[in-house]
Amino acid sequence: MDADEHDLLEQTLRKTMNGASGAALDASLTALGWAEMLAEEPRTAIPLVFRLLGETGAHASVLNDVVLRETGGMPGATPPLPYTGGHWVEWRRDGNTDDRPLDRELPLRRVPPGDSVPLPGARRALGWWLLGTGRAMLSLARLHVLDRHQFGRPLASFQALRHRLAETYVALEGAEAALTAAGDDDTSALLAKAAAGRAALTAARHCQQALGGIGFTAEHDLHRHLTRALALDGLLGSTRDLTREAGALLLREGRTVRLVDL
Repeated sequence: MDADEHDLLEQTLRKTMNGASGAALDASLTALGWAEMLAEEPRTAIPLVFRLLGETGAHASVLNDVVLRETGGMPGATPPLPYTGGHWVEWRRDGNTDDRPLDRELPLRRVPPGDSVPLPGARRALGWWLLGTGRAMLSLARLHVLDRHQFGRPLASFQALRHRLAETYVALEGAEAALTAAGDDDTSALLAKAAAGRAALTAARHCQQALGGIGFTAEHDLHRHLTRALALDGLLGSTRDLTREAGALLLREGRTVRLVDL
């Protein structure tokens, strides 16, 4: 896929995700050839689709497809997924859920524990989704501080807010670098998802501060991205869990993986 084809696909996917979510988006992605893209060009399809899910705020059951591709499961199944706190969930394809999840838009349902197997590809996919969610929050905060004035000055001129948004931007750029460099091994995928989760949580904290009171209201879109970041962070290991796991690995082996050769 060359650059022009990639840009055209991105535009098509963004337009599709802005107009549909859930089961409707699953159907649209199937029509666009998601299964073929995942099978033939996963290193292109996964970052693009999952990042755009984060940026648009849409959701689809595509994580199931990534997991099934890694584990050799039957297409169309809903595999159990580990969740932070020792829980297990499944991502319902029909959109129904019996629980009240942290993100009420996501059809997650608690299920009995499954088999713990390495899922580096799924962790990278979630990392891209978290990255897109963080970028969406940063975009909302940036527009707010540019448009709103206080004491006769735009909010963007206040140094404290500029520092918060700059820290968010640096965290997101670092997470993207880690995701881009991550390979197919468990350790690099673990580190990449941890970086993406930390960046998304940093974005949630700083962008809510930048938005002030309006950032706490249901009328503003920030709350949707914020709860999405919290829910996705817990899937396949939270930022805190993965950081501890990486630390234990470092102590056990006395070295860490090199993501990039400089």
